[in-house]
Amino acid sequence: MRDGLKEVLGTEPDFAVVGEASTSAEAVALAARLRPDVMLLDVEMPGPRTSDAIAEIARVAPGTHVLVLTMHDYPDMVHDLLEAGATGYLLKSILRDELVAVVRSVTRDAANSVVLVVSRRTAEQLQRRPAPAGRNPLTNREQALLQLVSEALTNAQIAARLFITEATVKRHLTNIYAKLDAVSRVDALRKASAAGLIGPGRDG
Repeated sequence: MRDGLKEVLGTEPDFAVVGEASTSAEAVALAARLRPDVMLLDVEMPGPRTSDAIAEIARVAPGTHVLVLTMHDYPDMVHDLLEAGATGYLLKSILRDELVAVVRSVTRDAANSVVLVVSRRTAEQLQRRPAPAGRNPLTNREQALLQLVSEALTNAQIAARLFITEATVKRHLTNIYAKLDAVSRVDALRKASAAGLIGPGRDG
């Protein structure tokens, strides 16, 4: 599979395949050393769990966009890997031209949103996914980020405050919207405030 991916991506004039790994641990080490723009991870790779590897890549190479390739079309897996920090979740049935377009798009400033290439059924289930009842659905980092949003900080200011990239801020916001079933920053703040997840801010 890696040979096939190298052949597909290596023929693009604006791409350079700079490394490959056979385990998730090797992938993390390569990310730390090479700091690639994009990394493709197979869910079936041997080694630490994919979600753990993605979180570690986000720590050692925060500018790297991780695209997950898998044959598994499960909403729970999509949710968990995006929450870990993946930029995209792509089924292995993706067409060559679609894969090239996704890899190219996530490196552009205008494309900081999450990319999903899944079945319509999975996409619909993700949209309907309710926040777990009786507990805080947000991680500590998401809760801290949303608190800064309530203080009317911009994405750039939040990124500087939390020592992360703006792209990571936007990915966290995407996860927050999904967990709170919110459609905007204002809607997320309203729902988080009503649930007691954040204190009063300048927008509250």
